[in-house]
Amino acid sequence: MVVVVVVVETDTVLRKLKPNIKYYLMESLNSFLLLLSNFSSTPTKIIYIMGTEVVKVDEISFPPQITTTTNKPLNLLGHGITDIEIHFLQIKFTAIGVYLDPEILSHLQQWKGKPGTSLAEDDDFFEAVISAPVEKFLRVVVIKEIKGSQYGVQLENSVRDRLAAEDKYEEEEEEALEKVVEFFQSKYFKKDSVITYHFPATSATAEIAFSTEGKDDSKIKVENANVVEMIKKWYLGGTRGVSPTTITSIANTLSAELSK
Repeated sequence: MVVVVVVVETDTVLRKLKPNIKYYLMESLNSFLLLLSNFSSTPTKIIYIMGTEVVKVDEISFPPQITTTTNKPLNLLGHGITDIEIHFLQIKFTAIGVYLDPEILSHLQQWKGKPGTSLAEDDDFFEAVISAPVEKFLRVVVIKEIKGSQYGVQLENSVRDRLAAEDKYEEEEEEALEKVVEFFQSKYFKKDSVITYHFPATSATAEIAFSTEGKDDSKIKVENANVVEMIKKWYLGGTRGVSPTTITSIANTLSAELSK
């Protein structure tokens, strides 16, 4: 796969452009990239990174907005880390950025006025976040090097346990989960390697991609709806999410957005 990353500056000049001029600029860019893809024998995936004002998560930069091939901007509405503490020493493994379609707010109106501290403990709220029919994109950046097989086992255990708890772990789920684990099996997660999870708004599927320096990007599509749901819950599952700091960040950001 050819992955084209386009950085679009959002400085003062661009912000002042009229909407129709911005539209024609983006359409011209899209036409150029489409032409580029026609000369490639492999599929081309385009990810726009909007803006230069980034959020730092343990010195790792996350742009405040991205746009996938749907051409709909997704906002950074949560960020955090995965870590463990051993003998009072904090070991950080990954930095996480959660990008959501701003339309998600229309599906969360019953929580309007709730403080972030309350939302962070409300698993029903995060169920609504997960089930909302809007595009979601997770960007996970490696801080501490590990084997891909270690990451895969963590994902497998979490997803399998969640499926079993809801009596949804059948042969189809087992096969789909095994494919995901196999995808990570041969990978080595060097520092700054990136794992992304793309959840479209219109289908119960997920595209998982992995990129690291010196290697071709790779991806896998997960089409089992139950497995996709539990992968979402691994990162966005409220009090059972893998990253409490990310859950707190999402809760605080959405609380502030709902109060506007």
